[in-house]
Amino acid sequence: MLSDVLGLTPEEADAYRLLVSVASATPTGLAELIGCDIRQAVGTLGRLESRKLVARSLGDTTRFVAVPPVAAVQALLTRRQNELDRAKAELDSLDEIYRAATLGRGAAEVVDVIHGAEAIRERVGHIQLGARKEVMNLVKAPFFSSGNLTDDAVIDRGVRYRVIVERPMPDGGSPSFDEIIQARAAGEVVRIAASVPLKLFIVDHELAVVPLLGSVNAARAGALIVHECSLLDALIALFESEWEQAMPFVTSAGDPQSAPAIDDLGAQILSLLLTGFTDQAIATQLNTSMRTVQRRIRQMMDTAKAQNRMQLGFRAARLGWLDAQQGDS
Repeated sequence: MLSDVLGLTPEEADAYRLLVSVASATPTGLAELIGCDIRQAVGTLGRLESRKLVARSLGDTTRFVAVPPVAAVQALLTRRQNELDRAKAELDSLDEIYRAATLGRGAAEVVDVIHGAEAIRERVGHIQLGARKEVMNLVKAPFFSSGNLTDDAVIDRGVRYRVIVERPMPDGGSPSFDEIIQARAAGEVVRIAASVPLKLFIVDHELAVVPLLGSVNAARAGALIVHECSLLDALIALFESEWEQAMPFVTSAGDPQSAPAIDDLGAQILSLLLTGFTDQAIATQLNTSMRTVQRRIRQMMDTAKAQNRMQLGFRAARLGWLDAQQGDS
């Protein structure tokens, strides 16, 4: 522990512990106690003395005594904390430089324009890597980012992802149904909407990426980088409004003790059904037959005692089938 916390070598930590347990020791005595040669003991004591962990005895300067642990260790901890504070300040400064360089923002600019599909993908990737708190994404065909809804390395740092996928995309656009499931498994929160008004990528409530055109033609593609301003506030408000109206994307069943049985396939069918997918589209997405989809819908209607599909949605919400595994407040 001393070696980890205070940066001591194992030999230095062992020597200090021994000196704490005895009244005093000479280099020769210490060498015998820890099983090393005299030169190593002299070097170890010299380093400990420079760190103010040991001192020479007043009565005999050839002997060394341990400085009281509380006083000695507290001084080292304070020094380490000061070093960490300086390192953090330097890191914050470098982070600001990195973010400014990545975003290409001038001192007085609130909106930048980038051109070309490749430049857009690269900029979105850089912005995503720099995220610290939250990424908010409206996904609308044609898909303009790198092809992944989320970045595992970013989400592993604790960055929250909230994504709204426009319903037509799983019908043939990107991302696919499997990609959405993988993104949710990584920790992303996904909702589906019948439509979204525009593509939008917001990071940390500090900037947004808004493509200028729907065309996939790289020569014509362009995007706005919107920094903190009233326009960014409006885009954030737009996302939150869309989020409230979008349907949670359910891929697994909830606690079987809290509601009548619904398995993972049933949860997936229900999620797609309530976001407007046709039976055939659901079957295609889930790699099953339309007959299986229709049979499972009928089973859920019977379990929920629903007379029609609209009533099934209402009963499913009451039974907790829609939010059992979401946790997407």
